[in-house]
Amino acid sequence: MSAEPERRQRLLQMAAGAAFLVLAVVLVLIVVSSSGGGGDAKSIEGAAEVDRLLAGIPQQQMVLGEPKAPVKLIEFGDLQCPVCAGFAEEILPSIIENQVKNGEAKIEFRNLTIIGDESIPAGAAALAAGEQGRGWNYLELFYRNQGEENSGYVTDEFLRAVAKAAGVKNLAKWNQDRQELTGQVEKTTEEAKKLGYEATPSFAVEGPGAKGLELLGTPESTGALEEAIEGAA
Repeated sequence: MSAEPERRQRLLQMAAGAAFLVLAVVLVLIVVSSSGGGGDAKSIEGAAEVDRLLAGIPQQQMVLGEPKAPVKLIEFGDLQCPVCAGFAEEILPSIIENQVKNGEAKIEFRNLTIIGDESIPAGAAALAAGEQGRGWNYLELFYRNQGEENSGYVTDEFLRAVAKAAGVKNLAKWNQDRQELTGQVEKTTEEAKKLGYEATPSFAVEGPGAKGLELLGTPESTGALEEAIEGAA
């Protein structure tokens, strides 16, 4: 009789390990397929896809979702991070299309710059787009047009091209704001490090069912994030 629970536990562990392996393979494939491409200011792709994903969802600065949503999912990310791009394309869309659109949760993006110096102006550019309600459009588009890490592709021309494609209407204000928001990028980076985060993307969740801010690390799957949101509700 005692062997059956042990066998079930081993099977669950094997299933979890297999799920993580599948996720890792998917993310590696995304990284490999995007390496060497992207980073072209003259060819920003994916705007229509991003618009469809985010259509009808409120945005306030870098928060996506209904302001009164009971649960907040926080993502600490680096715009140059290819794994963050993998999460943006493979893991988060289901959360956005379900829990966020249903008003159950909202997602806030915070910068955790670990890749290199180019991550700082990239992060500030996203925050500046957020000042005009297009922060998540900027974020998603940047990920879909990522260049090779620290290759010099994060130029003023590239950042402006992403802003324009993301629907930022007042580009002069965006340009001014991004110069002033570098300090905010550095602030959230320090905040994440104080929480013990040194890798991106890292997540946390808070809500009425959570014990304060609950640290999730880097979840293995969409399902793991969904369960965390449900638990925090």
